Amino acid sequence: MYWTDTGYLLNKNNYSENSVIIDVFTLKHGKISAIVYGGSSKKNKKDLQIGNKILVNYNSKNENKVGYFTTELVRPVSPFFFDDKRKISCILSASSILKVLLPERQTNEKIFDSFENLISALFSNKWIVPYIYWEQLLVKELGFDLNLFEEKTNNSKSNLKSIVVNGTSLKIPELFILKNKNNNIYDKQIKEALQFNKQLLVANFYDGSNYKIPKSRIFLETYYN
Repeated sequence: MYWTDTGYLLNKNNYSENSVIIDVFTLKHGKISAIVYGGSSKKNKKDLQIGNKILVNYNSKNENKVGYFTTELVRPVSPFFFDDKRKISCILSASSILKVLLPERQTNEKIFDSFENLISALFSNKWIVPYIYWEQLLVKELGFDLNLFEEKTNNSKSNLKSIVVNGTSLKIPELFILKNKNNNIYDKQIKEALQFNKQLLVANFYDGSNYKIPKSRIFLETYYN
């Protein structure tokens, strides 16, 4: 089996002295893992940064066995943000979440396009809200749309709506009900929205043992108080 596609590097692990196994989220072939021979060389190591967009040529003699990639850099992403801890945490968080939650070899162009839009948003100052809504879209596309939840009115003084997720009532963050999201958004509102999304992810996907919330996702949340 041989094909060529473009995608984003989600993860890499050492395989041998000179090789690595990488996970790539591709446009036409979904998430796929393969060996990159010579992947730990100086040149390849520079190109194979988490979040970078790469061209992959895939080759495998048996669909049930791990194949191998040859790669070319299409668009560097991570190197632009090495000095920005928040944005690097965002890249690592989104990549780690996709690595765990995406099914193997199943295409999803909507999730791919949304991730690509998120990467583009990182090159602006207004990127954290797009990240928050990216998590919401991901939850929806993986089968847990908000219409699956029982909505009710919160009787507290704030009179905000809440939703029930797996029997637990969660207050909808203020960020999601702002009429004009172009106004100033405070760190407290961002953290509240990130915590809400984390609860959705934990309730629907992460069991706390085999699958845990990525550390990079936790770090991202700590930057907002």
